Amino acid sequence: MAASIYPEYPPILTSEQADYLLSNIKDWSIQNGLAVRPSLSLVSERQDLLRSLAITAPVTLFPSLFPRACFEEGRAIQTAYNELYACIANDEEWLGEVVKELAKVDDFISDLWDVHQAVKKEGYVQDLSLGIFRSDYMVHKDPSNPDAKPEIKQVEFNTIASSFGGLSAKVSALHKHLLSISAYPPTNPPLITHPSLPPNPSITSISHGIATAHQAYGNSKHTTQLPLCTLFIVQDSENNIFDQHALATNLLTDYHVLTFRLPLSAVLAHTFIPSDSPSRPLIYTPPHAKNTSYEVTTLYFRAGYSPAEYTSPDIWKARLHLERSASIKCPSVLTHLAGSKKIQQILATPSSPYLSHFLSSTSSAAYVDRIRATFAAIYPLDDTLEGRHAISVATDANKAKGYVLKPQREGGGNNIYGLKIPPFISSLGNDSKKYGGHILMELIEPPALLNSIFRMGNVTSGEVIGELGVYGVCLWRHGRSEKEERKILENWEAGHLLRTKGRESEEGGVAAGFGAVDSVCLIDV
Repeated sequence: MAASIYPEYPPILTSEQADYLLSNIKDWSIQNGLAVRPSLSLVSERQDLLRSLAITAPVTLFPSLFPRACFEEGRAIQTAYNELYACIANDEEWLGEVVKELAKVDDFISDLWDVHQAVKKEGYVQDLSLGIFRSDYMVHKDPSNPDAKPEIKQVEFNTIASSFGGLSAKVSALHKHLLSISAYPPTNPPLITHPSLPPNPSITSISHGIATAHQAYGNSKHTTQLPLCTLFIVQDSENNIFDQHALATNLLTDYHVLTFRLPLSAVLAHTFIPSDSPSRPLIYTPPHAKNTSYEVTTLYFRAGYSPAEYTSPDIWKARLHLERSASIKCPSVLTHLAGSKKIQQILATPSSPYLSHFLSSTSSAAYVDRIRATFAAIYPLDDTLEGRHAISVATDANKAKGYVLKPQREGGGNNIYGLKIPPFISSLGNDSKKYGGHILMELIEPPALLNSIFRMGNVTSGEVIGELGVYGVCLWRHGRSEKEERKILENWEAGHLLRTKGRESEEGGVAAGFGAVDSVCLIDV
């Protein structure tokens, strides 16, 4: 970790101040839905048979200091990032070449590509795709250069299940509320102020994206006009349910769009595509209202990103079933595949030409250098020149300590850090397939920062690391038919998320049990 660039922070609290702060955090959070279901490790299934309990989501007591220039840059380039990944998902030929190489080392990637191929053979009936993206960054300060300015470096780009858009807006509101009720003691100079706590429109912006897709779908395609709805595809046991409810509630109240939740495992039981309809509308019959059917305009995936979820052939049939339907997918299988770590590595490998290849002829061409500046060096583990260099680093304990080894697929808790990399590589033996399923990335060096985290009834204080996620919404047309051209129809930045973890924690996933939701306190450094 680089030396601190921040003033002394957070303010020291008396015991009375700490009690006042914490009691308001607990009460406001439950009152306003800044909550999660307790995990089975905290409350057993026998104690909560109906899954009716909720607890305060893991949160920081204070908003974390964050360089204003870094925050503004992350927001400014998000629409260009949206367009970049829409272009990648649109370039089936290029994406296919990458995926075919990955398929040799990753069965999950191979199976996703098979879904696309099956639908392509039958013929796609939906030409629109919706992306709700999140680009994750850390602040980087070159430890070898004391005069270096802080900058953002990308950790990853998420194209499926970009979560916490609901809770992120709520924790921003929480910290503003705490400031308003004088829960934070004054500092000199003043740090936590209303101007330093930026607005966070993630709930309204993300739900607006889903509503825009819902409207773009048009009228019912069924032979008898059916009422329309959107469908959230979710996991069976979802602790982060209130984050999702925040979006669904906003869709209903602001846009009059009805949303249902359906586990991926129940898709085949409760949806069907009429066999006599060439337009292939997806029909959903809620289990609680079996006499009423709805036509699904938009599928918002909050599940299906991890191989662990595909526990049977029926789950793969369900994914194919959804993909071949007329519903607008968020994301489509091609967009899901575009979010693999391999794509990030290809873009970020030093001297890679592909960033310019995708953006040079688009409205985002002016952002190429600014996007490139956010890349940390990423290398494949293969027989290329870059790959052999990466393997030599990954097997050397002295060099590996400055790197992280990541698998190709989504999901937290799978990264290998620093000194743990060489023994892990050794455990792979000479299996090139296992090597190729990973990428090697330079560690980002965030400046030292202190904060306190409230999680599951306990407060821990100390050095923390924050990860800024910037949301983006993009709706585009693939242009698969000669009548329609490829086109970005909607594109906007959609709010932000700050996830904070203790410095000793190597993973930052809040739902996975590692981090906390946070908000930014902007500072000029």
